[in-house]
Amino acid sequence: MSRPLHRGISGGRIAESSQYSLDTQLKIRTEKDDVDRTRSPRDNASLSLRFLLSLIFPDNSSSKSSLGENAFGSSPFNMGGTRSRQNLVLQFLKFSLVLIVVLAISGSLWWTISISTSSRGYILRGYRRLQEQIIADLSDIGELSLGAARFKELEFCTQNFENHVPCFNSSKNSTLGYSADDTYDRQCGQGIKESCLVLPPKNYKIPLRWPTRRDVIWVANVKLTAQQVLSSGSLTKRLMMLDEEQISFRSDSGMFDGIEDYSHQIAEMIGLRNESYFIQAGVRTILDIGCGYGSFGAHLLSNQLLTMCIANYEDSGGQVQLTLERGLPAMIGSFNSKMLPFPTISFDMLHCAWCGIDWDQKDGIYMVEVDRVLRPGGYFVWTSPLTNSQSHRNKENQKKWIFVRNFAENLCWDLLSQQDETVVWKKTSKKNCYASRKPSSAPPICSKARDLESPYYRTLEPCIGGTRSPRWIPIEKRTTWPSRAYLSSAELDIHGVYSEDFAEDSLNWNSAVRNYWSLLSPLIFSDHPKRPGDEDPSPPFNMLRNVLDMNSQFGGFNSALLEAGKTVWVMNVVPTSGPNYLPLILDRGFVGVLHDWCEAFPTYPRTYDLVHANGLLSLLTSQKHGCPMLGLFAEIDRLLRPEGWLILHDKVSQIEMARALATQLKWDARVVEIASNNEERLLVCQKPFFKRQPK
Repeated sequence: MSRPLHRGISGGRIAESSQYSLDTQLKIRTEKDDVDRTRSPRDNASLSLRFLLSLIFPDNSSSKSSLGENAFGSSPFNMGGTRSRQNLVLQFLKFSLVLIVVLAISGSLWWTISISTSSRGYILRGYRRLQEQIIADLSDIGELSLGAARFKELEFCTQNFENHVPCFNSSKNSTLGYSADDTYDRQCGQGIKESCLVLPPKNYKIPLRWPTRRDVIWVANVKLTAQQVLSSGSLTKRLMMLDEEQISFRSDSGMFDGIEDYSHQIAEMIGLRNESYFIQAGVRTILDIGCGYGSFGAHLLSNQLLTMCIANYEDSGGQVQLTLERGLPAMIGSFNSKMLPFPTISFDMLHCAWCGIDWDQKDGIYMVEVDRVLRPGGYFVWTSPLTNSQSHRNKENQKKWIFVRNFAENLCWDLLSQQDETVVWKKTSKKNCYASRKPSSAPPICSKARDLESPYYRTLEPCIGGTRSPRWIPIEKRTTWPSRAYLSSAELDIHGVYSEDFAEDSLNWNSAVRNYWSLLSPLIFSDHPKRPGDEDPSPPFNMLRNVLDMNSQFGGFNSALLEAGKTVWVMNVVPTSGPNYLPLILDRGFVGVLHDWCEAFPTYPRTYDLVHANGLLSLLTSQKHGCPMLGLFAEIDRLLRPEGWLILHDKVSQIEMARALATQLKWDARVVEIASNNEERLLVCQKPFFKRQPK
């Protein structure tokens, strides 16, 4: 298409020369394009700049030479010819092009300056979001690039770890030289956490939905065997009716009728008509020592009483494991040598029915510990053959009973009543009682340095604590349940909490629970038609019963669950590395403990249906001596039952780290954005059900 154009302009030899010149230029341009494709972007930019300058300022020497050869040359001073006018127009066009370029550059510079000043605030607001996205993207790229070498999945533990509880290895404690009393006590040390995933027993089944699981559990889910049940005493046989796969606690059994009569008897001994009046008498939380299989607490649930079971570690699983399997509060706890992980004056009643504790041993220090955790005006209920007058024919039994009775008097406990094998004492509400005792035989009042609100497994103290605490309020003067959950401004002042902060915390948790339930309900109730926002279906469509809150703060998560009508109980855990709000939580009528999350939690595997942690990862990583995060997540895996849930609420960086750890634990994980907060995220995980393969 170029040949006719050149003929029309020049013709003859000029056309041939022009054609040669065009072919040569095309060839040169083609070769140049091939070279340009191999150059770097910087080289291409340099070439483009040189090309632009060549258009504006061409090489005059080469042009003159070319014109001379073609006989079109003329004197450069001849301005009157056609060629001169063309040169003048060309020079004008060049000048115009230079002016346009200068104006364009100036305009772009002005636009850049205006953007940097007027839009600086917008850019800064978007910078943080861009930075977070870059961090998340880099994390994803890092995971992909490092692969299995960095995020290797943990292996499964061997079969002997099925019911393993770290820190309670009785055989190891024996070899380390601990005394017989301390063999089953808690002994934690460095590197105690395991680096493997605990598999359930071979025939493990998902627990029945609440409230069915309160009365029926699967035999394969607990370490207690059928042979142990059948070979046990007549009391257990009356309590438990066993078939091939299930242990049943039926309401029509003789033992349950006995529990009802027993509870009614205790109420009458206190001066109440029946157990339904415990709430009016100021009783809400009960510590059941050596609870058996939790039947006492299970019966009191219908009266809005919350009973926490504590019992020694048992190789056979026993009391705590079975109670938790029923969906009732329980944890491993011992009076052997250490304080319980509860603050002073925490429970309204302590109950011990055939609990196996020798209260007369070690100069009555176990009774001092009972007094420490019992509120003023609270009740201590003891059922034992030692209290029966017929057993006093044995001089040894009589000696034990006399010691316990006299020591209780020295603790300022009033003996309310004694019937059959049951005795009920009431702790004094008056501090002046301690001054009227005989100093020679009475435990002294603890000094201020030894009277602690954070007794995390400290050595037992032979002194009376709590008398200096502003929380020394008789149970009769406390607000009754459920109003107790909403502390007054005066009560909040005792804990150093502002009413505004407490109210805001409650509102935030009410909203959070609604969001949590919207996320989980389509999966929890997958076999029942339920949509987010709908009311929960009636039982048995309830797969969540045991809930662990790893960083409870004010107990707002617990309160919000109850306000939303969820039939759950919450183990509120206050980390020892953070502020101690456990006294506030207990004063609200909830249950909870202090715990160091660098150590194993005192419970058996497969304990909780839902584990929740708000801000825990940030709290732990801010400590100078932080604990390994992989060990913490392996511990959470041990606590969760198969198909159980984990909800983490934390900063973006912590959630991304947690998501990477979740892959190592083989969890199904999902990161959820929070609409009102760009700096925090939710991580929702579900633990898969990995069945042990038969050998």
